[in-house]
Amino acid sequence: MRVGRAAGITDPGRRRLRNEDAFICEPPLFAVADGMGGARAGEIAAGLAAAALEEAGSETRGEEGVVALITEANRRIWERSLSDPQTAGMGTTTTAALVDAATGTVGIGHVGDSRAYLLRGGELEQLTTDHSLVAELVQSGVLTPEEAERHPQRSAITRALGTESTVEVDAFTVQSEPGDLFLICSDGLSSMITADEMRGAIEQADRDPARAGEALVEAANAHGGEDNVTVVLFEMVGPPVDTADGPVDASLDTAVRTATSPDEDTLEHVPVAVAVATAEEEDGAAPRDEAEAVNEGEDEDEDEDEDEASASQRRHGAGAGGRIAALTLIAAAVAVGLVVLYLATTR
Repeated sequence: MRVGRAAGITDPGRRRLRNEDAFICEPPLFAVADGMGGARAGEIAAGLAAAALEEAGSETRGEEGVVALITEANRRIWERSLSDPQTAGMGTTTTAALVDAATGTVGIGHVGDSRAYLLRGGELEQLTTDHSLVAELVQSGVLTPEEAERHPQRSAITRALGTESTVEVDAFTVQSEPGDLFLICSDGLSSMITADEMRGAIEQADRDPARAGEALVEAANAHGGEDNVTVVLFEMVGPPVDTADGPVDASLDTAVRTATSPDEDTLEHVPVAVAVATAEEEDGAAPRDEAEAVNEGEDEDEDEDEDEASASQRRHGAGAGGRIAALTLIAAAVAVGLVVLYLATTR
């Protein structure tokens, strides 16, 4: 088994002023992180998690390897929050998948309420269990799944990276089959549309990861887009790739397509990365160029950890999000105020 096509996309949604999600779509590793915290703390936490996960070496395999990567990410976020008061209390969810082509297995590690799904034989199965208040209430029989979807505390999570010095990681292994399509997403998707709607969007896109990712983001935004929406999809195909040293994972070239969203301060457009990996490319091109986001007004004396986090966020599409709706609302409020002032002074 090997990874076939893969794609990742992130979008700020319709309501949020910033995008605090980050994702990795670099076979054999795939992950989504949904940051939380005041100011830019959520972005930093998600970026630190992505940077730690990216350090997976060729010897990192299986669910044990995923757990080790997530544990290291937790350590970095926790230590940063202790050393930087502005990031105190920050955290992030993380759901990661690591493919082992030699065995055809996918090791999955999970903390928080981002999710992993598997589409197999026309059925979309949720692989992970949310670490959230409503999930615990459903498991205990206090709430039904339908009630949980409408519960006012449905976004309250009970476990996250970086909020404590240690973290418990849920980890398991999935034996893949040809044609399997894995989906990893932030709750900006799963809280907006149902699993059946996800499956329908993927099938309508002919299971093409790039098209399906765009369709899922569009569907989430059509249902309100109340949070940042991040989606990573990858498919499993064919037998292992044999070399003189035995079966190894296929080497996938990666390209970047960019979408644009306005910067909150300048209204200039900044790139939001959409990563697409394809097994059909054979020209030996280097990995994709990094999408450079414009981050105005940052302090030049930011330490090395924040630089690393910001670089990871730009690479994976996190950062400033769409702000047209918010700016329009502010402009309307100012206009109303001026009209009221004018009427008051002319009486």
